[in-house]
Amino acid sequence: MFIRNVGFFIVKSQTMTDENEEQTENRTAENLESVGQMIIGGIEQIGGILTGDPMTRAEGDFNVAVGSEHQETNKNLTAIENEEAERRESKESIHTETKE
Repeated sequence: MFIRNVGFFIVKSQTMTDENEEQTENRTAENLESVGQMIIGGIEQIGGILTGDPMTRAEGDFNVAVGSEHQETNKNLTAIENEEAERRESKESIHTETKE
């Protein structure tokens, strides 16, 4: 019985690892998108300053702000997802221990 529980736990943790790797890849892509938006916004800001165009500079300010907010949101979601994963793992380990 103990070996079966350990086997189940190992299979379960391998599945969780695959999901975590996929989520990490998605988060990395989202972070790159937000950094890209901030870079484009910075370029627009400089372009607006150099040409004296307040609309271009304002658009650059907007893109930098949106990119920053996107990064902050991703950071908060990652923290929430990590807390939920820890809770699930602790519940599973308690459940496995009670079966033994």
